[in-house]
Amino acid sequence: MDIKALFFDIDGTLVSFKTHVIPQSTVDALQWAREQGIMIFISTGRPVPFIVNLKQIEHLIDGYITTNGAYCFIGQKTVSCHSIGRSDIDRVLTACGQWDAPCIVVGTNHIGVYHSKPIVDQSFREGLGLIDFEFTDLPTVMREPILQLTPFITPEQEAALMPTLSACTSGRWTPAFTDITHSNADKGKGLLAMAAFLDIDIEGTMAFGDGGNDISILRQAGVGVAMGNAGEEVKRHADFVTNSVDEDGIRNALEKMIG
Repeated sequence: MDIKALFFDIDGTLVSFKTHVIPQSTVDALQWAREQGIMIFISTGRPVPFIVNLKQIEHLIDGYITTNGAYCFIGQKTVSCHSIGRSDIDRVLTACGQWDAPCIVVGTNHIGVYHSKPIVDQSFREGLGLIDFEFTDLPTVMREPILQLTPFITPEQEAALMPTLSACTSGRWTPAFTDITHSNADKGKGLLAMAAFLDIDIEGTMAFGDGGNDISILRQAGVGVAMGNAGEEVKRHADFVTNSVDEDGIRNALEKMIG
């Protein structure tokens, strides 16, 4: 299989939810891939300031799809960037106020919290290892273009909210919250932007993921690989299901599909 570029989700794909590090088998597999001339990209729902757990492989990464595809870049070059319209921002925050729900607000340079509650720290500081991260005051964030809104709402509330927005899409990878971006921004569209920028045929791309926000890129890539720890809905959209992140899933998939 002539694969030119690999795209990896972070949480639950590269990084174990159990150990909060990248398994050594994955590090070794990515090093091997680079030695074969294959490019390596990150594809994450995390905005750039939240990407704090890739030290083991930073030297191997060619570019990033971040914020669920809202901001994609290679080095200092922006490949694509899509912000949410102000009317949609207002609708989301108004709904959060009515539902007594917090919301992470991601600007182009800063990240703040609307209506903060303990669940924010539980999910982000404890769950994603962002122990030392300091949120910016919301008025400062709101002066910037907003790339993503992360309301802590139920799937039922999400289903009621999304049809009221004019140009947004939603990607949920945890029961606690969903990530809302501009409708031109999801991981699959980020892959298309990267492939066009690099002049790579989509058939030469392979993407790995485990969450609902990975479905778009698993469907768009030449080969979509779901991790063994992925939900059944994610697996249904994949071309191949490998082992879990803690069972050497990435190494095993690369050995089977490429090596």
